[in-house]
Amino acid sequence: MEFVYKMEEKTAYDGFELTRAAHILVNELRPIEKGHQVLLSADTTSDMRVVEATAQAIYAAGGVPTILVYPAMKEPMQLISEPLLGAASKAEIWFDFANSYQFYSPAYDAALVNGCIYFLLYGMNIDMMVRMVARVDHKLLRKMGNWLYTNSQASKTLRVKSSAGTDIICKVNKAGDPFWELPPERGGYTQILSGMSGLCIYRESVEGTLIIDGNISPPTWIGKIEEPITLKISGGYIKEITGGYQAQLFDRYLQSANHPDAYIIDHVCYGFNPGVRKISGNHMADTHLFGGIIFGIGALTYGSKIHTDTICLNPSIWLDDIQIEEDGRYIHPELVDFCVQMGIPDY
Repeated sequence: MEFVYKMEEKTAYDGFELTRAAHILVNELRPIEKGHQVLLSADTTSDMRVVEATAQAIYAAGGVPTILVYPAMKEPMQLISEPLLGAASKAEIWFDFANSYQFYSPAYDAALVNGCIYFLLYGMNIDMMVRMVARVDHKLLRKMGNWLYTNSQASKTLRVKSSAGTDIICKVNKAGDPFWELPPERGGYTQILSGMSGLCIYRESVEGTLIIDGNISPPTWIGKIEEPITLKISGGYIKEITGGYQAQLFDRYLQSANHPDAYIIDHVCYGFNPGVRKISGNHMADTHLFGGIIFGIGALTYGSKIHTDTICLNPSIWLDDIQIEEDGRYIHPELVDFCVQMGIPDY
């Protein structure tokens, strides 16, 4: 029997669209200047065509790319080698394509301390590069993300409901979240792909029921949700987890942290990249699901050793008494206008 692996195919799709996406990535989204020392990290499950195309675009822009590949780990955020730590601490810009990404690892900490700009692109493959990078309007996405952040921060409360049973309310922390604000002039910060935004909440203010029906990662062995998971939340902490087999896996995962703050709702984010219109199981793509909402669980700053992102589908969202989204579709006039300008179907 002969097997044909898509990874080995070479088509015009690979050559044209991927080249354009890599050009946008290193000239528009994270501009590379002459002499920039750029690290590209990948693991053995990464799509190396994406990594190599990005390295070529970096070199064409005058940067100095260095590709570092390491064995895939069971879970992300774990330092695997001292050479990776050394490379990260010297890089000016770091594109992280590894599925077992280095976000929040010692290498990540060393990079940021030394002023590196860390671009999190874990699990990026050609299909994602084309849909999420080459075929979207990043200027409009940045404006839409700023609108979501600014208007959320101007509100007192956030409420999220869904036909699946989600009914969550929480208070907005006026301190804001630097992660969603304009970055500092020098390096030392994380960048994510266009199509995500968020707000700052008081963690202990979260109350209600959260239905996870999109994706959970980490742990990577849960991933795409086959049967909804119900979380009962009080005072910001998960008090009860019910559902099928994946709910049991998630419960055991949180228990494995052996820390109470593994159960707290840590953050809330919006997903709105028009290149992602359905859940695929690729977590990076799924967190950018157009119209989705992400609840981070586990506060590393409180001492939890784990943090996971969970995705709720088709939400209805209110900022105070103003509804901005209904069943996964934006309805606020200003958000609708962004969608119309981007040519998104159904708007």
